[in-house]
Amino acid sequence: MIKIGILGAAGYTGGEFIRLLLNHPEAEIIFANSESNAGNLVSDVHEGLLGDTDLRFTDQMPFDAVDVVFFCFGHGKSEAFLKEHAIPSNVKIIDLAQDFRIKGSGVQDDNSLTPHPSSLTPDNHDFVYGLPEINKTTIATAQHVANPGCFATCIQVALLPAAHMHLLKEDVAVNAITGSTGAGQKPGATTHFSWRNNNLSIYKPFQHQHIAEIRQSLKQVQGTLDADIDFIPYRGDFARGIFCTAVVKTDAPVEDIIAGYKAFYADAAFTHYVDKPLDLKQVVNTNKALVHCEKFGEKLLITACIDNLLKGAVGQAVQNMNIMFGINETAGLKLKASAF
Repeated sequence: MIKIGILGAAGYTGGEFIRLLLNHPEAEIIFANSESNAGNLVSDVHEGLLGDTDLRFTDQMPFDAVDVVFFCFGHGKSEAFLKEHAIPSNVKIIDLAQDFRIKGSGVQDDNSLTPHPSSLTPDNHDFVYGLPEINKTTIATAQHVANPGCFATCIQVALLPAAHMHLLKEDVAVNAITGSTGAGQKPGATTHFSWRNNNLSIYKPFQHQHIAEIRQSLKQVQGTLDADIDFIPYRGDFARGIFCTAVVKTDAPVEDIIAGYKAFYADAAFTHYVDKPLDLKQVVNTNKALVHCEKFGEKLLITACIDNLLKGAVGQAVQNMNIMFGINETAGLKLKASAF
Protein backbone atom coordinates (compact mmCIF):
# COMPACT_ATOMS: atom_id res chain seq x y z
CA MET A 1 0.00 0.00 0.00
CA ILE A 2 1.15 3.55 -0.77
CA LYS A 3 1.11 5.53 2.48
CA ILE A 4 -0.16 9.07 2.01
CA GLY A 5 -0.16 12.39 3.82
CA ILE A 6 -2.37 15.31 2.83
CA LEU A 7 -1.53 18.90 3.77
CA GLY A 8 -4.34 21.45 3.64
CA ALA A 9 -6.88 18.65 3.83
CA ALA A 10 -9.92 20.74 4.81
CA GLY A 11 -10.34 22.52 1.45
CA TYR A 12 -12.05 21.37 -1.74
CA THR A 13 -8.97 19.62 -3.09
CA GLY A 14 -8.25 17.99 0.28
CA GLY A 15 -11.78 16.62 0.37
CA GLU A 16 -11.45 15.29 -3.16
CA PHE A 17 -8.20 13.53 -2.25
CA ILE A 18 -9.83 11.81 0.70
CA ARG A 19 -12.86 10.83 -1.41
CA LEU A 20 -10.65 9.24 -4.08
CA LEU A 21 -8.03 7.68 -1.84
CA LEU A 22 -10.53 5.99 0.48
CA ASN A 23 -11.53 3.92 -2.56
CA HIS A 24 -8.07 3.53 -4.08
CA PRO A 25 -7.07 -0.16 -4.09
CA GLU A 26 -3.40 0.52 -3.31
CA ALA A 27 -3.47 3.63 -1.10
CA GLU A 28 -3.74 4.29 2.64
CA ILE A 29 -4.25 7.75 4.14
CA ILE A 30 -1.88 8.10 7.11
CA PHE A 31 -2.72 11.69 7.97
CA ALA A 32 -4.98 14.52 6.80
CA ASN A 33 -3.47 17.72 8.13
CA SER A 34 -5.50 20.80 9.02
CA GLU A 35 -4.46 23.00 11.94
CA SER A 36 -7.83 24.77 12.13
CA ASN A 37 -9.77 21.49 12.19
CA ALA A 38 -7.39 19.33 14.23
CA GLY A 39 -9.34 16.66 16.13
CA ASN A 40 -12.51 17.09 14.09
CA LEU A 41 -13.95 14.29 12.01
CA VAL A 42 -13.16 14.66 8.32
CA SER A 43 -16.83 13.96 7.60
CA ASP A 44 -17.85 16.99 9.70
CA VAL A 45 -16.16 19.21 7.11
CA HIS A 46 -16.47 17.06 3.98
CA GLU A 47 -20.03 15.95 4.64
CA GLY A 48 -20.21 13.88 1.50
CA LEU A 49 -17.95 11.41 3.31
CA LEU A 50 -20.46 10.70 6.10
CA GLY A 51 -20.49 6.96 6.71
CA ASP A 52 -17.34 6.42 4.63
CA THR A 53 -14.61 7.12 7.15
CA ASP A 54 -13.86 7.79 10.83
CA LEU A 55 -10.67 9.66 9.91
CA ARG A 56 -9.97 12.83 11.88
CA PHE A 57 -7.95 15.88 10.92
CA THR A 58 -4.63 16.30 12.68
CA ASP A 59 -2.20 19.15 13.23
CA GLN A 60 0.65 16.63 13.11
CA MET A 61 2.79 15.93 10.03
CA PRO A 62 4.53 12.55 10.46
CA PHE A 63 6.44 12.65 7.17
CA ASP A 64 8.61 9.68 8.15
CA ALA A 65 5.46 7.49 8.11
CA VAL A 66 4.42 8.22 4.50
CA ASP A 67 5.62 7.51 0.97
CA VAL A 68 4.09 10.59 -0.65
CA VAL A 69 2.62 13.87 0.51
CA PHE A 70 0.12 16.02 -1.37
CA PHE A 71 0.33 19.80 -0.96
CA CYS A 72 -3.14 21.39 -1.11
CA PHE A 73 -1.95 24.90 -0.34
CA GLY A 74 -2.83 28.21 -1.91
CA HIS A 75 -0.43 29.55 -4.49
CA GLY A 76 2.85 30.78 -3.01
CA LYS A 77 2.59 28.73 0.19
CA SER A 78 4.39 25.58 -1.00
CA GLU A 79 7.72 27.35 -1.41
CA ALA A 80 7.42 28.90 2.06
CA PHE A 81 6.42 25.56 3.61
CA LEU A 82 9.45 23.77 2.15
CA LYS A 83 11.76 26.43 3.55
CA GLU A 84 10.32 25.94 7.03
CA HIS A 85 9.86 22.15 7.18
CA ALA A 86 12.16 19.21 6.52
CA ILE A 87 10.58 16.42 4.49
CA PRO A 88 12.69 13.23 4.19
CA SER A 89 14.37 12.95 0.79
CA ASN A 90 12.72 9.57 0.14
CA VAL A 91 9.20 11.01 0.47
CA LYS A 92 7.67 12.01 -2.85
CA ILE A 93 5.89 15.37 -3.14
CA ILE A 94 3.00 16.27 -5.43
CA ASP A 95 2.22 19.99 -5.23
CA LEU A 96 -1.12 21.34 -6.46
CA ALA A 97 -0.04 25.00 -6.27
CA GLN A 98 1.69 26.91 -9.05
CA ASP A 99 4.95 27.50 -7.14
CA PHE A 100 7.07 24.98 -9.06
CA ARG A 101 5.27 24.56 -12.38
CA ILE A 102 7.71 26.64 -14.39
CA LYS A 103 10.98 24.90 -15.13
CA GLY A 104 13.84 25.96 -12.86
CA SER A 105 17.29 27.18 -13.85
CA GLY A 106 19.32 24.08 -14.52
CA VAL A 107 18.06 21.63 -11.91
CA GLN A 108 15.70 19.65 -14.14
CA ASP A 109 18.26 19.58 -16.94
CA ASP A 110 20.99 18.04 -14.79
CA ASN A 111 20.13 14.82 -12.96
CA SER A 112 23.17 15.27 -10.71
CA LEU A 113 21.48 18.26 -9.07
CA THR A 114 18.92 17.04 -6.54
CA PRO A 115 18.56 19.69 -3.83
CA HIS A 116 16.79 18.88 -0.58
CA PRO A 117 13.16 20.10 -0.70
CA SER A 118 13.89 22.69 1.97
CA SER A 119 16.32 24.45 -0.40
CA LEU A 120 13.98 24.53 -3.39
CA THR A 121 12.83 27.83 -4.86
CA PRO A 122 10.79 28.60 -7.97
CA ASP A 123 14.07 29.42 -9.77
CA ASN A 124 15.96 26.36 -8.56
CA HIS A 125 13.93 23.16 -8.39
CA ASP A 126 13.68 19.58 -9.58
CA PHE A 127 9.89 19.42 -9.82
CA VAL A 128 8.63 17.73 -12.99
CA TYR A 129 5.59 19.30 -14.64
CA GLY A 130 2.87 16.70 -14.09
CA LEU A 131 0.95 16.57 -17.35
CA PRO A 132 0.99 12.85 -18.23
CA GLU A 133 -0.04 13.44 -21.84
CA ILE A 134 3.48 14.78 -22.55
CA ASN A 135 5.63 13.99 -19.49
CA LYS A 136 4.62 10.49 -18.41
CA THR A 137 8.12 9.02 -18.75
CA THR A 138 9.67 11.82 -16.70
CA ILE A 139 6.92 11.68 -14.08
CA ALA A 140 7.60 7.94 -13.63
CA THR A 141 11.09 8.64 -12.27
CA ALA A 142 10.35 11.94 -10.50
CA GLN A 143 10.64 12.55 -6.78
CA HIS A 144 8.75 15.84 -6.93
CA VAL A 145 5.87 16.72 -9.26
CA ALA A 146 4.16 20.06 -9.85
CA ASN A 147 0.56 19.31 -10.73
CA PRO A 148 -0.77 21.48 -13.61
CA GLY A 149 -3.39 24.16 -13.13
CA CYS A 150 -7.02 23.46 -14.00
CA PHE A 151 -7.41 25.98 -16.84
CA ALA A 152 -3.92 25.05 -18.00
CA THR A 153 -4.79 21.36 -18.21
CA CYS A 154 -7.93 21.94 -20.27
CA ILE A 155 -6.29 24.41 -22.65
CA GLN A 156 -3.21 22.26 -23.09
CA VAL A 157 -5.13 19.11 -23.99
CA ALA A 158 -6.96 21.26 -26.55
CA LEU A 159 -3.80 22.68 -28.14
CA LEU A 160 -0.97 20.15 -27.67
CA PRO A 161 -1.80 17.98 -30.72
CA ALA A 162 -1.97 21.16 -32.82
CA ALA A 163 1.44 22.14 -31.46
CA HIS A 164 2.75 18.66 -32.28
CA MET A 165 1.61 19.23 -35.89
CA HIS A 166 3.31 22.69 -35.85
CA LEU A 167 0.00 24.47 -36.45
CA LEU A 168 0.41 27.23 -33.83
CA LYS A 169 1.98 29.84 -36.10
CA GLU A 170 -0.39 32.72 -35.38
CA ASP A 171 -2.04 34.05 -32.21
CA VAL A 172 -4.53 31.63 -30.63
CA ALA A 173 -7.84 32.89 -29.21
CA VAL A 174 -8.94 30.92 -26.14
CA ASN A 175 -12.10 31.25 -24.05
CA ALA A 176 -12.74 29.00 -21.05
CA ILE A 177 -15.38 28.97 -18.34
CA THR A 178 -14.90 27.41 -14.92
CA GLY A 179 -17.09 26.36 -12.03
CA SER A 180 -17.10 28.10 -8.66
CA THR A 181 -15.03 25.37 -6.96
CA GLY A 182 -12.05 26.62 -8.97
CA ALA A 183 -11.91 29.61 -6.61
CA GLY A 184 -11.41 27.41 -3.54
CA GLN A 185 -13.53 26.82 -0.45
CA LYS A 186 -12.97 30.16 1.29
CA PRO A 187 -15.96 32.44 0.54
CA GLY A 188 -15.29 35.49 -1.57
CA ALA A 189 -17.13 38.29 -3.31
CA THR A 190 -17.35 36.35 -6.59
CA THR A 191 -18.12 32.91 -5.11
CA HIS A 192 -21.14 33.29 -2.84
CA PHE A 193 -24.43 32.02 -4.25
CA SER A 194 -26.35 35.27 -4.58
CA TRP A 195 -23.60 36.75 -6.79
CA ARG A 196 -22.70 33.66 -8.80
CA ASN A 197 -26.25 32.42 -9.45
CA ASN A 198 -27.64 33.48 -12.86
CA ASN A 199 -24.46 35.45 -13.47
CA LEU A 200 -21.40 35.42 -15.74
CA SER A 201 -18.19 37.45 -15.68
CA ILE A 202 -14.63 37.51 -16.97
CA TYR A 203 -11.48 37.98 -14.92
CA LYS A 204 -7.75 38.37 -15.58
CA PRO A 205 -8.19 38.70 -19.38
CA PHE A 206 -4.87 38.13 -21.20
CA GLN A 207 -3.11 38.01 -17.80
CA HIS A 208 -4.14 34.72 -16.19
CA GLN A 209 -1.32 33.01 -14.27
CA HIS A 210 -1.77 29.73 -16.16
CA ILE A 211 -0.62 31.23 -19.47
CA ALA A 212 3.06 30.73 -18.54
CA GLU A 213 2.74 26.97 -18.00
CA ILE A 214 0.57 26.61 -21.13
CA ARG A 215 3.25 28.32 -23.22
CA GLN A 216 5.96 26.21 -21.58
CA SER A 217 4.27 22.95 -22.64
CA LEU A 218 3.32 24.12 -26.11
CA LYS A 219 6.91 25.21 -26.71
CA GLN A 220 8.13 21.85 -25.41
CA VAL A 221 6.01 20.02 -28.00
CA GLN A 222 6.23 22.41 -30.97
CA GLY A 223 9.87 23.42 -30.41
CA THR A 224 9.20 27.14 -30.65
CA LEU A 225 6.17 29.32 -29.93
CA ASP A 226 6.08 32.85 -31.26
CA ALA A 227 2.28 33.11 -31.21
CA ASP A 228 0.38 34.66 -28.30
CA ILE A 229 -2.19 32.68 -26.32
CA ASP A 230 -5.01 35.22 -25.95
CA PHE A 231 -6.88 33.69 -23.02
CA ILE A 232 -10.15 35.07 -21.63
CA PRO A 233 -11.27 33.21 -18.46
CA TYR A 234 -14.95 33.22 -17.38
CA ARG A 235 -16.61 32.53 -14.05
CA GLY A 236 -19.54 30.18 -14.59
CA ASP A 237 -22.84 29.64 -12.83
CA PHE A 238 -22.09 26.02 -11.85
CA ALA A 239 -19.91 24.24 -9.30
CA ARG A 240 -17.63 21.89 -11.24
CA GLY A 241 -16.03 21.72 -14.65
CA ILE A 242 -14.16 23.70 -17.30
CA PHE A 243 -15.32 24.15 -20.89
CA CYS A 244 -12.77 25.60 -23.30
CA THR A 245 -12.77 26.74 -26.93
CA ALA A 246 -9.66 27.65 -28.92
CA VAL A 247 -9.44 29.07 -32.44
CA VAL A 248 -6.33 28.35 -34.52
CA LYS A 249 -5.79 29.71 -38.01
CA THR A 250 -4.46 27.01 -40.34
CA ASP A 251 -4.87 25.76 -43.90
CA ALA A 252 -4.24 22.13 -42.90
CA PRO A 253 -7.04 19.73 -43.99
CA VAL A 254 -9.43 18.90 -41.15
CA GLU A 255 -9.09 15.18 -41.87
CA ASP A 256 -5.34 15.39 -41.23
CA ILE A 257 -5.88 17.41 -38.06
CA ILE A 258 -8.39 14.95 -36.63
CA ALA A 259 -6.09 12.03 -37.47
CA GLY A 260 -3.27 13.88 -35.69
CA TYR A 261 -5.39 14.43 -32.59
CA LYS A 262 -6.44 10.78 -32.45
CA ALA A 263 -2.85 9.62 -32.85
CA PHE A 264 -1.56 12.04 -30.20
CA TYR A 265 -4.00 10.70 -27.61
CA ALA A 266 -4.05 7.07 -28.74
CA ASP A 267 -2.23 5.89 -25.60
CA ALA A 268 -3.57 8.49 -23.14
CA ALA A 269 -5.32 6.93 -20.17
CA PHE A 270 -7.95 9.65 -19.72
CA THR A 271 -7.79 12.05 -22.67
CA HIS A 272 -9.95 11.14 -25.65
CA TYR A 273 -10.73 12.66 -29.02
CA VAL A 274 -14.49 12.69 -29.66
CA ASP A 275 -16.04 12.82 -33.13
CA LYS A 276 -19.06 14.90 -32.13
CA PRO A 277 -19.57 18.15 -30.21
CA LEU A 278 -18.97 17.99 -26.47
CA ASP A 279 -20.95 18.94 -23.41
CA LEU A 280 -19.63 19.53 -19.92
CA LYS A 281 -21.62 16.81 -18.17
CA GLN A 282 -19.68 14.16 -20.06
CA VAL A 283 -16.68 14.81 -17.79
CA VAL A 284 -18.03 16.13 -14.48
CA ASN A 285 -17.04 13.75 -11.63
CA THR A 286 -14.46 11.98 -13.83
CA ASN A 287 -10.75 12.26 -14.58
CA LYS A 288 -11.47 12.44 -18.31
CA ALA A 289 -10.46 15.17 -20.73
CA LEU A 290 -12.45 15.23 -23.98
CA VAL A 291 -11.42 17.06 -27.16
CA HIS A 292 -13.24 17.80 -30.44
CA CYS A 293 -12.24 19.69 -33.61
CA GLU A 294 -14.21 21.40 -36.39
CA LYS A 295 -12.97 23.47 -39.35
CA PHE A 296 -14.58 26.66 -40.68
CA GLY A 297 -12.59 27.84 -43.68
CA GLU A 298 -9.08 28.48 -42.36
CA LYS A 299 -10.26 28.59 -38.73
CA LEU A 300 -9.89 25.47 -36.62
CA LEU A 301 -12.26 25.39 -33.64
CA ILE A 302 -11.01 23.13 -30.83
CA THR A 303 -13.27 22.31 -27.90
CA ALA A 304 -12.15 20.62 -24.69
CA CYS A 305 -13.67 19.95 -21.27
CA ILE A 306 -12.58 18.57 -17.91
CA ASP A 307 -13.69 18.45 -14.28
CA ASN A 308 -11.61 21.21 -12.66
CA LEU A 309 -11.30 19.35 -9.33
CA LEU A 310 -10.39 16.00 -10.89
CA LYS A 311 -8.43 16.07 -14.17
CA GLY A 312 -7.81 19.74 -13.38
CA ALA A 313 -6.41 19.02 -9.91
CA VAL A 314 -6.86 16.01 -7.61
CA GLY A 315 -7.63 13.31 -10.17
CA GLN A 316 -4.56 14.25 -12.16
CA ALA A 317 -2.48 14.29 -8.96
CA VAL A 318 -3.62 10.73 -8.13
CA GLN A 319 -2.89 9.77 -11.75
CA ASN A 320 0.62 11.17 -11.27
CA MET A 321 1.01 9.26 -8.01
CA ASN A 322 0.04 6.04 -9.78
CA ILE A 323 2.66 6.68 -12.46
CA MET A 324 5.34 7.58 -9.89
CA PHE A 325 4.78 4.33 -7.99
CA GLY A 326 4.55 2.15 -11.10
CA ILE A 327 0.97 0.97 -10.61
CA ASN A 328 -2.02 1.02 -12.96
CA GLU A 329 -2.44 4.60 -14.12
CA THR A 330 -6.22 4.41 -13.71
CA ALA A 331 -6.21 2.97 -10.16
CA GLY A 332 -8.76 4.74 -7.97
CA LEU A 333 -9.93 6.86 -10.89
CA LYS A 334 -12.58 4.74 -12.61
CA LEU A 335 -15.34 7.28 -12.03
CA LYS A 336 -18.70 7.68 -13.71
CA ALA A 337 -19.80 11.04 -15.08
CA SER A 338 -22.73 12.68 -13.30
CA ALA A 339 -24.53 12.94 -16.68
CA PHE A 340 -27.74 14.44 -15.21
